[in-house]
Amino acid sequence: MEHLPNGYTLTLPQGAFPLSTDSMVLAHFVRLPRHARVLDLGSGCGTLGLLLCARDPNCMVTGLEIEETAHQGALDNIIRNGLQARMDSICTDLRLLSPELTGKFDCCVSNPPYFAGGPAAARTPLARREDCCSPAELFASAARALKFGGDFYLVHKPERLAELISRGSEVNLEAKRLLLVRHKAGGPITLICLQFRKGGKPGLILEEASLFDTNNEPTAFYKSVYHIMED
Repeated sequence: MEHLPNGYTLTLPQGAFPLSTDSMVLAHFVRLPRHARVLDLGSGCGTLGLLLCARDPNCMVTGLEIEETAHQGALDNIIRNGLQARMDSICTDLRLLSPELTGKFDCCVSNPPYFAGGPAAARTPLARREDCCSPAELFASAARALKFGGDFYLVHKPERLAELISRGSEVNLEAKRLLLVRHKAGGPITLICLQFRKGGKPGLILEEASLFDTNNEPTAFYKSVYHIMED
């Protein structure tokens, strides 16, 4: 069991991936409007939804998850944390967005698969490969789900940056913020977080952060992401 801020907990189904830096950094990066209605695309066992609900007592999160085991894990986490009125998980293919979800959300979030699909990736768990969630499909679903002016947030690998911005542009999602994350100050970029806006005007804000300083000590950014109180 993982302990999250404000007394929330996350229990992972057998075989599920542990709570990752990717999810923690993305949840920290997201800016929610008041009383935000959020759609988590590829929501797993509800990690991002729990982190956002722990941070914002007024947001509501719907998760779309294709794997039944992960979906059931999300339902268990929702009940265990008493979030039935604020969170939901739907076991479905995010590429088949239902009409009742179209144009209804203020924000979409996603910690998507990073690895290409196909026969060579058959041994990689489905949650980590793009067979059912290519960047083009992910952005198309986000664009359909968002209200005009709504924001799509995702975390990914830096080598996919150009592709991600291009895919967003194809469906009227304009890149507005880019966070470059280094594991160690002065080291290579290991993660990126992007904010896209449906119908947004051109203009990209660049941010940078490191999890550890040159002495391998946690930075203020790391402590903020992991909700570590300063002495």
